[in-house]
Amino acid sequence: MDIDDDARRLAYSVVEGRPTHHHASFEVFPDGDGRSRIVWIADLLPHELVPAIDDMMQHGCAAMQRTLEERQSAKA
Repeated sequence: MDIDDDARRLAYSVVEGRPTHHHASFEVFPDGDGRSRIVWIADLLPHELVPAIDDMMQHGCAAMQRTLEERQSAKA
């Protein structure tokens, strides 16, 4: 895993389990008026795992959004 606070980027790999190759990264970009956009990219093999990993990523994105919105609401 590698974290670059200045670039607001985190990169990681899954080294156990079913993937024969996995590398992913998150990067946070400003998106106007105090908002941010997170770009999450994953590269993996075998391709048959894509639907399962995509589902996990969708759930992860939803969890991040809920958490950030709850924290923002608590500050208001």
